Amino acid sequence: MIGGLEKVGLYLFAGASAFAILASAAPAANAQYVTRQEFEEFKKSQPEVKWKGAPQISSQDGKFSFKVRGRLQVDYSSIDQDERITGDPDINDWEVRRARLGVEGTIWYDWKYKFEIDFAGNGTDIKDAYISYAGFSDWNNLEVLFGQFKIANSLEGMTSSRYITFMERAFFIEAFEAEPRALGVGLHAGSDDRFGWSFQTSYNGPNIDDDGVWDDGPSIWAVRGTIAPVNTDDTIVHLGASYRSRDNGTEAGVSALYNYEARPGLHLADKFVETEPLGESDQYWGLEGAFVWRRFSVQGEYAELSTDVPQFYKSMSPRSINPDYSGWYVFGSVFLTDDMRNYEADKGEFGRVKPKNPFDIKNGGWGAWEIAGRWQSVDVGSEASALLAAGHDCDQCGDEDGWTIALNWYPTDYTRLMFNVIGTDIGGIFNDNDGAAIDGFGLRGQIDW
Repeated sequence: MIGGLEKVGLYLFAGASAFAILASAAPAANAQYVTRQEFEEFKKSQPEVKWKGAPQISSQDGKFSFKVRGRLQVDYSSIDQDERITGDPDINDWEVRRARLGVEGTIWYDWKYKFEIDFAGNGTDIKDAYISYAGFSDWNNLEVLFGQFKIANSLEGMTSSRYITFMERAFFIEAFEAEPRALGVGLHAGSDDRFGWSFQTSYNGPNIDDDGVWDDGPSIWAVRGTIAPVNTDDTIVHLGASYRSRDNGTEAGVSALYNYEARPGLHLADKFVETEPLGESDQYWGLEGAFVWRRFSVQGEYAELSTDVPQFYKSMSPRSINPDYSGWYVFGSVFLTDDMRNYEADKGEFGRVKPKNPFDIKNGGWGAWEIAGRWQSVDVGSEASALLAAGHDCDQCGDEDGWTIALNWYPTDYTRLMFNVIGTDIGGIFNDNDGAAIDGFGLRGQIDW
């Protein structure tokens, strides 16, 4: 009996061994049918993932790409609004300045898309929402855009809020650019070579209402060109100019009118310089320049706005009443660390600061530190506005001059902390706030992806 069990055991052992040998040989037998070409094709079919603040998923052949994008900016402001003159109380408050979420990517090599919504201010607002075609054999990054996108005016206006040096853009940008984005068609091109340049133009016209009727709304034509005659790793010279013509159209057969207003340097502050609605169309001219040498930089712009008022305003005076407004700023900045501003010549704007030594307590990195100072002015209280005051409510037509001191800390490529101190003087003989001095400071925490 024992001998029989031994034989059975030997048979089972031999059978199990044979099965194990065949099973281990099976993958080798199948593997011989996978060719190197098939393996390389398999590799190409796998998505490529890069980190750009958030994962960017792309096909290996560049046919498709997809990335979630967004930004969050949380501000605190403390502002003395000179209540004795303005009647407006001081402000000490927090706000979510921007809270954006969107997507961007590429479809079939040549088609790009971008869609982004802002959730700040307890509401939703569509920012960028466009597609573009860029299949022109890489000719100077030429793109044709369709949809809603930023209208090309001003260096600081075109530079993203993620990268501007101060918490808020210059006075004249807020006063003269009532709608920084609009629906239309545009063309962008540029080169990032040693002699860089950029060109942007767009037309944004009336839209079709929900009832299918053509709306005689705003129409805007804009063009901007820039050159960078010096564009090296440590030195940048930027020069540019822009023009915009717009007409506000009609509402129910009556001309819709623009007004021009600006805050004194912080977003939560009230507006102490402001015209009543009086421009049925206007023309904007702007000049811009910047110089960067390693950690030092200087930047400035000058702009003029010529406004066309309706005929019934002109009848108030025998003199021509077409107000001309102006604004400018100049600022300087210096990095306390061995860092510099990042310039993108093919767009004619400044981009992301990338600290050479990101903040890292263990390894001694402190990120990038920058200090900056700006002086600026805007005038929406010209002689023509004074003439209008005789028969039109213009009790805040005037001008404001102000300064800003900034300290910026960039712990990493995608994070930033900002501290701004502001001082602004309000003037104008027809401005009820004439002589007011607005002072304060602001803090911002920012992250983007």
